[in-house]
Amino acid sequence: MNRISFADPGLLFLLLIVPAMIAFYVIKQHKATAAFHVPGLQQLEMAGSTFRNYLRHVLFALRVLGISLLIIALARPQATDKYQDVSTEGIDIVLTLDISGSMLARDFKPDRLEASKNVATEFISGRPYDRMGLVVFSGESFTQCPLTTDHAVLINLLREIQSGMIEDGTAIGMGLANAVNRIKDSEAKSKVIILLTDGINNRGEIAPATAAGIAKTFGIRVYTIGVGTQGMAPYPVQTPYGIQYQNMPVEIDEAILKDIAQTTGGRYFRATDNNKLVQVYNEIDKLEKSKIDVRQFTRKEEKYLTPAIIAFCLLMSEILLRITVLRKLT
Repeated sequence: MNRISFADPGLLFLLLIVPAMIAFYVIKQHKATAAFHVPGLQQLEMAGSTFRNYLRHVLFALRVLGISLLIIALARPQATDKYQDVSTEGIDIVLTLDISGSMLARDFKPDRLEASKNVATEFISGRPYDRMGLVVFSGESFTQCPLTTDHAVLINLLREIQSGMIEDGTAIGMGLANAVNRIKDSEAKSKVIILLTDGINNRGEIAPATAAGIAKTFGIRVYTIGVGTQGMAPYPVQTPYGIQYQNMPVEIDEAILKDIAQTTGGRYFRATDNNKLVQVYNEIDKLEKSKIDVRQFTRKEEKYLTPAIIAFCLLMSEILLRITVLRKLT
């Protein structure tokens, strides 16, 4: 793809001379105009305004254009042809996110769900060459975004999710099974699911262990993340006065999450605050690195000759017109 750049872009500031020249020329012409008119001389005035009189402005226009193009030529415009050859050992990743009501607990800032979305967004942005998808679950599960390389679309869909979109509950097995179904037919060399939850499996028709066994069958590695502080956390509770927050015990079924990770060859992580969650995703990012070979080619072609020739022609035209055809008007 060609784009124009300049070898000496600082010289383009000399173009500020052009508006100054125009302003000076306008002021000069204004002063050259008679300050008063003599009655009865209108016919003589019109007789003097021939086509050749207007041509004197052409000389100035040629000079301005010539100087402008000469400055551009001095800045050395260059056409840059740059492209890169990228080869990647593909990794497909499905983010599986718990959006149950308990994800609104405020032991994370601003809450567990928003913190998880923010960190996941950074994770997606840092892996431009991987295909990624998004599955959400609570009492049920659905696919928010299938595997895609259009990360802008994926991030927008991630930002749109919120607790309450589907029936409440924590169906870990259903969320994992849905993610497996989305990635199982992938031809990528590495297939990964990152499952994040803050609770205990209490809904769904598929047990987490069963879903983990299916993932193993298809060679899918699952990283599980339990989010929640140790001890008590402020959970949202519906009261006659609206939503209020009450401190309640944090309950995460770490045994199930560890079993899922061990069965599929992944790892289990516990995130107890925002910083720890960032560290977890950074660790997963290091574990699942794409093999990328990038070769970049750049070719520059000088383009100053054309504006230089045109500038020379314009300035020579001004000189020739000034000493020949328009000699009496200058």
